[in-house]
Amino acid sequence: MSVNYGSKRIVVGAHYGLRDWLVQRATGTLMVLFTLVVLIRVLATSGPLGYEGWAGIFAPQWMKFLTFSIIVALIWHVWVGMREIWMDYIKPVSVRLSLQVFTIVWLVGCAGWAIQVLWRL
Repeated sequence: MSVNYGSKRIVVGAHYGLRDWLVQRATGTLMVLFTLVVLIRVLATSGPLGYEGWAGIFAPQWMKFLTFSIIVALIWHVWVGMREIWMDYIKPVSVRLSLQVFTIVWLVGCAGWAIQVLWRL
């Protein structure tokens, strides 16, 4: 009779569990804090909020750095979530690998576009 628990248990898989859980919580918390900072800056802006107002919010170097950090956190957050979805629900390895590569390319493209927008302000 085979026992599937205890010290003789055979563990398989990628073992990303705790690290991924922590990454999701940390990046999610950073995104919430960033949203609060932007909200406070928007509420502190007087007058109508047009292009000039938005450009003014993101113009300081510290805000550009913070926004860049959040873009990186967002990309990491999305990657961990999508990788988990692909690993859990797509069983053929070739299809899963193709979807993971597509996801990486897409996320790098989105990050590049977001950074390009940020540096234009």
